[in-house]
Amino acid sequence: MSTKSKSKLPTVKTIVSTIGSVAAAAMVVRSVARDYLPPEFQNYLYLGLRNFINKFSTHLTLVIYESDGFQDNEIYNAMEHYVAARMSTGIHRMKVTKTPNQNNIALTMEVNEEFTDVYNGVKLYWSSVSKKTPTRQYRSHDDSNYSYRTDQRSLELTFHREHKDLVMNEYFPFVLKEAEIKKQEQKTLKLFTVTQSSSYSRPTKWTSVNLDHPANFTTLAMDSDIKEKVMKDLDRFVERREYYRIVGKAWKRGYLLYGPPGTGKSSLIAAMANYLNFDIYDLELTEVKSNSELRTLLVATANRSILVVEDIDCSVELHDREAGEAAKAASRKNGKMYPEEKKQVTLSGFLNFIDGLWSSCGDERIIIFTTNRKEKLDPALIRPGRMDVHIHMSYCTPCGFRQLVSNYLGIADHTLFIQIEDLMCEIKVTPAEIAEQLLKDDDPDVVFSGLIEFFDVKRKENEEAEAQEKKKKEEIELALKDIEKSEQSD
Repeated sequence: MSTKSKSKLPTVKTIVSTIGSVAAAAMVVRSVARDYLPPEFQNYLYLGLRNFINKFSTHLTLVIYESDGFQDNEIYNAMEHYVAARMSTGIHRMKVTKTPNQNNIALTMEVNEEFTDVYNGVKLYWSSVSKKTPTRQYRSHDDSNYSYRTDQRSLELTFHREHKDLVMNEYFPFVLKEAEIKKQEQKTLKLFTVTQSSSYSRPTKWTSVNLDHPANFTTLAMDSDIKEKVMKDLDRFVERREYYRIVGKAWKRGYLLYGPPGTGKSSLIAAMANYLNFDIYDLELTEVKSNSELRTLLVATANRSILVVEDIDCSVELHDREAGEAAKAASRKNGKMYPEEKKQVTLSGFLNFIDGLWSSCGDERIIIFTTNRKEKLDPALIRPGRMDVHIHMSYCTPCGFRQLVSNYLGIADHTLFIQIEDLMCEIKVTPAEIAEQLLKDDDPDVVFSGLIEFFDVKRKENEEAEAQEKKKKEEIELALKDIEKSEQSD
């Protein structure tokens, strides 16, 4: 061994010995402080030491807690989605979750794991932390169940101090946007309905199930030009967030679907939900007792959702207000007191949310009304600005028929198509009736022969219905003439 190497050994031994002595002394001090010093003084020393070390640190750490009091932290949830999507393969431990209502398996970073993200050339260090806390009890929003937490989870983001403005003004908005995109990709569509609750403070609430309806615009039995019109309108709506803000209008869009039963109104709604990846809130107005209860329910609907009121002409008395006032006046004129209405949903209360101040409580919402009798609705309910797009769901057309045949039988042409399409133009049948006939056999020849026979039956039924209607009108006319003669004779 050289003389130079021998001279270095004492130096190394001295350094190691010094480090060991300092570590031993620190452990003794820590043990003594923990055993003999009051907790308040311990915390004071810890904070003083940390502040002393931080003065020499060039890095800043942002702590994002899972919850703020009893409320979930929206930033934490977004960051968790973002981190899960960007985690490197170098992470050794990941948390795997899947609830019964989810279609996809979710991967998130496990506690005490770390990964490095790079944004615009800046390195940012993420870590997952969990601290033990006293057990806390949490209630759900409707008091239906409880949960307990014994820890406080957080995500910590560490970076150089000079990049603080970049992180706050650019990186965080970027992360939130990316997390929302990822969340939408993994989203399981839900169908919400109103159910009664035993809680006095919240008599009604939304409950959900997974929406697994397979309808889409490709298989929808409608004229192609109408489908194209609807898809273009939906695309234009979701892309115009800033436009709605500039013009000072709530970011919502109203659709009125009207036509006879069985023409595919519900299928169109499901296709719109699948196309936009929006949840559906199915509002049954007869389940709502008052305007205030309606307002509470509607405010609870989420953004990027479709609110549906089916058969609105039958749900509640949202008909022409002038006719209602006339009925009250007629009752008073005859000496009868018009009965006071109980607390219920009124047209003005309903319109206040659709197009009033409450309409701005939420963004990117579609509102859809369906009805079999458009003429029965109050004009104020369906005017532009409330129901922006009116779509007539007509009887089955040749275009819709060919789409149904493609869906059910997998064929694009047949020798009986022309004959059937001619009958379809003459006799009104709904897509639902056609679909029922197509389900009766797998052999196209048998199905189309049966369909032609169905048209013959349908023609006879229509002729009988017209005859009965004509007879009824004649009887009414005769009754009116008899009344007129009787009045003249008196």
